[in-house]
Amino acid sequence: MLSNVTSTCHLADQVSRKVRELDLAQSRVNSTLLRIDAIVERGNCIDGVKSALDAEDYESATNYVRTFLEIDNKFKDSGSDHREQLLASKKQLEGIVKKKLMAAVDQGDHATILRFIKLYSPLGLEEEGLQVYVGYLKKVIGMRSRLEYENLVELMEQSNGQNQNNQVNFVGCLTNLFKDIVLAVEENDEILRTLCGEDGVVYAIFELQEECDSRGSLILKKYMEFRKLAKLSSEINSQNKNLLTVGAPEGPNPREIELYLEEILSLMQLGEDYTQYMVSKIKGMTTVDPDLVPRATKAFRTGSFSKVAQDITGFYVILEGFFMVENVRKAIGIDELVPDSLTTSMVDDVFYVLQSCLRRAISTSNISSVVAVLSGASSLLNNEYYEALQLKVREPNLGPKLFLGGVGVQKTGTEIATALNNIDLSSEYVLKLKHEIEEQCAEVFPAPTEREKVKSCLSELADLSNTFKQAQNAGMEQLAATVTPQIRPVLDSVATISYELSESEYAENEVNDPCVQRLLHAFEINVAWLQPLMTTNNYDSFVHLVIDFIVKRLEVIMMQKRFSQLGGLQLDRDTRALVSHFSGMTQRTVRDKFARLTQMATILNLEKVSEILDFWGENSGPMTWRPTPAEVRRVLSLRVDFKPEAIAALKL
Repeated sequence: MLSNVTSTCHLADQVSRKVRELDLAQSRVNSTLLRIDAIVERGNCIDGVKSALDAEDYESATNYVRTFLEIDNKFKDSGSDHREQLLASKKQLEGIVKKKLMAAVDQGDHATILRFIKLYSPLGLEEEGLQVYVGYLKKVIGMRSRLEYENLVELMEQSNGQNQNNQVNFVGCLTNLFKDIVLAVEENDEILRTLCGEDGVVYAIFELQEECDSRGSLILKKYMEFRKLAKLSSEINSQNKNLLTVGAPEGPNPREIELYLEEILSLMQLGEDYTQYMVSKIKGMTTVDPDLVPRATKAFRTGSFSKVAQDITGFYVILEGFFMVENVRKAIGIDELVPDSLTTSMVDDVFYVLQSCLRRAISTSNISSVVAVLSGASSLLNNEYYEALQLKVREPNLGPKLFLGGVGVQKTGTEIATALNNIDLSSEYVLKLKHEIEEQCAEVFPAPTEREKVKSCLSELADLSNTFKQAQNAGMEQLAATVTPQIRPVLDSVATISYELSESEYAENEVNDPCVQRLLHAFEINVAWLQPLMTTNNYDSFVHLVIDFIVKRLEVIMMQKRFSQLGGLQLDRDTRALVSHFSGMTQRTVRDKFARLTQMATILNLEKVSEILDFWGENSGPMTWRPTPAEVRRVLSLRVDFKPEAIAALKL
């Protein structure tokens, strides 16, 4: 049994060895066959290259070369003669392809250029092909831009001294340059990637940026020359220095300046949009070096085009500042009443100008421009505009002008009310402007450092709103101080009315009110007539100031009277009538202003002295007592029937 197993194992080993030998032999045969095929194929490639070259079929020749090189790379140990022949043919083909490509580039034959540039990659000439092709793109863009630029210069010369400035389209010229560069990158993306992958696209972007720098900066410089921006800026600066000089030359026309501002804005926006597009194009690539994005951004921001754009930005700030100042001054100068409006024309006009200028500044995407224009706007509001607002409120003899023979003068009332309305609305508009600028800047300037700069300037607008409110309050107090003397005689007459009432007197007062209706009538005559002339906010403030005066005067008068219990009830009824009437005249609550009077009436309406303890201290519930303990005792002492000893004994 053992011998049988041993014999079988030996036989199996022999069979296995024979199989391996057969596999090896088969492998060698296959390898030999492949080599034979390769030799045959090499020969075919050599013959094919020669035939294709003779037939000027360069695509086929390139394919033969590529096939040969692939075979040669696989079988490096044979066919050296073939290799030399093929390399010679390859060199010949490369020379022809390069020559044909350069000739096509010189002639601008785009179809032929595309034909031969596609052969560079199979021939292993990717980098050289990329340089040649991008150079061709630069040449095409440069030629087109130069022609447009020359046409622009010709139009400039033709329009010199004539009113044809609008025909000289710098914005269109720069737009076409950027459009050509972007299209060159987009439409040739596949070719660039075929040559060198994403690195090829990046290389093209950087190379074409040179055209942007050279051609774009030329366009901007010529624009500055055409619009004489340096001279204009100098004139504006001189005008600012010579504001008080008699006979100083008149400054530039603001309407022309606005045209220039819109042109500059368009040019700056074009540059910013182009830069952002190119940088985002690089950002979107996955195989390039991540450090390339900041390098690209820096290259775009520090190139010659960017530097000239910064020069234009400097001129823009000067022109925008001039335009803003001139138009604000004009709005102040032509200020007039607007039909069916509570304010004069100045308010809407000034804030429209500021809003337009600030929006334009933000559209430049230049933080320095925004900060400069925003600071200028704040300065205008804080000085010239604020002075204009104050001018009409300052009226030293307002009383005699506002009331003639005890009757309100409509013209004077309209003027003072409108002036106060201007301040009220201006305070509101400043905050609206601040909010709008804040929102727009948050979108355009995401960087924290830039936001901080804007925030610092915007805080000035918030301060301005408070300044306007203070001026508004001062004006309202002056108006109230003018009106209250008209009401005081009626208030003083209250001092003659007795509150030591019997039941019959109390009943008589219920039928024939002794003072409240006269007081309300005086209020209507002297205050309510101004309501249609004032903003809701101003009228509410005005009413409350007059109410403050009435309440304080009534408190003084009441503290000098003597009361019966029914007199206390009468005071409560009078106070309620006043609260009810005044509540209908204003949107703000007036109840708290009458709190002391109401609580005085409550105290004077008690049955006995000790009853105050049911409402005082822990028993006060939600009520907050306005009078102090000493004042409570004093009010209690006004009751004719309360004994001083009982009042003194109270523990409040």
